[in-house]
Amino acid sequence: MPTRFPPSDHCDGELFFNPAGRRPAPGFAALPRWWAQRLFLGQGTPWPETVPAPAIPRPTAPVAAGEVAVTFIGHSTFLLQLPGLNLLTDPMFSPRASPFSWAGPKRVRPPALALADLPRIDVVLVSHNHYDHLDLPSLRWLARERRPRIITTLGNRAWLEARGVGAVAELDWWQAVAAAPGLEVTCTPAQHFAARTPWDRCRTLWGGFVLATPAGRIFFAGDSGYSDDFRAIGARLGPFALALLPIGAYEPRWFMAPVHCTPDEAVRIHLEIGARRSVAMHFGTFQLTDEGINAPLEALAAARMAHGVDPEEFSALAFGETRRLPLG
Repeated sequence: MPTRFPPSDHCDGELFFNPAGRRPAPGFAALPRWWAQRLFLGQGTPWPETVPAPAIPRPTAPVAAGEVAVTFIGHSTFLLQLPGLNLLTDPMFSPRASPFSWAGPKRVRPPALALADLPRIDVVLVSHNHYDHLDLPSLRWLARERRPRIITTLGNRAWLEARGVGAVAELDWWQAVAAAPGLEVTCTPAQHFAARTPWDRCRTLWGGFVLATPAGRIFFAGDSGYSDDFRAIGARLGPFALALLPIGAYEPRWFMAPVHCTPDEAVRIHLEIGARRSVAMHFGTFQLTDEGINAPLEALAAARMAHGVDPEEFSALAFGETRRLPLG
């Protein structure tokens, strides 16, 4: 009997899963316990309603050969500019990470760039289908106004194309595609899960991406808990001139440990993959979990000190900040 996808160590032909021996991702059945702890035990640190976006000048100078301009738009959304090539990671510009306009996690910081302010976009990376990473209104706008090549994980292409988002390539772990002249994109494993409803859990794949450019390699980790995958990624595809690594949405650990790494684990990942520089993401935009809005940055500073990592090696950009980094 034909299957939807090739069976593998992370797919039974119909559903995806984290390979044997890994911690299973929490299911919907665990949500009432978490909600009860927040409601009756007061767990969770409140966030402010809004945080103004800083007034940071937009980059105008062309990107020189051998460097990348990295602009932090918010959450896991970056604009990456290489000579003659512009990319977006997990473009999320909507006010809520939710299927509803009136409920669900609401962003406390606006996107540092509006969609209409974006330059030409050649390639878009979509790591998985959670609402804070696959934002359909943003992708529809990009497909209509910028017409990029969209690279995503298995199972998402047909779903996107049925909703008016074209030019989609989907990859399994370790598969690669020539996304643009001088750019090869490889999908990498992650310890996570996928779902947009209670009825479609793990029917699509999750992952990260390695960008191979003539000047150097960039790793976009997507969303992940800490696992041995990162040593394998470093061994097969590293070292990296730049890594974009998640540091937020990690409390409470009994619930989040399988799917979101802590700042300390992110620093360990930075070291294990052989990244020359890492930039933090997945923090300070949506309150998805229990830690305070500034806790990931404070914990990142402590983790750098504990592991002997210089602040320039693993930093967090201000919202809207652009930093030009060498790739060679």
